[in-house]
Amino acid sequence: MIVEKPKVIVIASKNANKIKEFEEAFQGTGIQVESLKSFNNVPDVAETGTTFEENAMLKASKMSAFTKLPVISDDSGLVVPALNGQPGVHSARYAGDHDDDANNAKLLKEMENKSDRDAYFESVLIYLTPEGDKVVASGRVNGQILRAKRGSNNFGYDPLFYVPSHQMTLAEMTTHDKNQISHRGRAIRSLISKLRERWNS
Repeated sequence: MIVEKPKVIVIASKNANKIKEFEEAFQGTGIQVESLKSFNNVPDVAETGTTFEENAMLKASKMSAFTKLPVISDDSGLVVPALNGQPGVHSARYAGDHDDDANNAKLLKEMENKSDRDAYFESVLIYLTPEGDKVVASGRVNGQILRAKRGSNNFGYDPLFYVPSHQMTLAEMTTHDKNQISHRGRAIRSLISKLRERWNS
């Protein structure tokens, strides 16, 4: 079955940092990337899932029905084994409602007496069309939680997430370099690869 390549894909987010990553990744595909900022009266989505994939699917199904266009939704977060997998699906609201400084402060507090600083970011992306065509991709980057912030390219937990292979935090990297190794960057490349296969089949 030949799946037609869409002219427009809506990224189910208003987050400027995320949109920038997707725009860069989709350059050269001939597809126009839009965000939810292009739409009025966007409905809220209750992220009641217990996994990243469940939450991504909740967003994808609601936004595809709302926009009548193919959408890409993501759910991602920081997983710290020493904290029993927290903050996990609650990463954005770990200490309240999307407050990066408060989230980082809480993470530092919770990790104060932990010798195991290992952690990873995971991202799950879902591409969904109004007709129900669905593609799932995921990505992960391993690292460690520092005891103090480093870097000015602030986004989420990036200033505390140290990547040993690059000897810097995600917040010390350029957006381009971060996209090469980040969980979302890897998930985006995996998703685009899967979509290309579908569109060319």
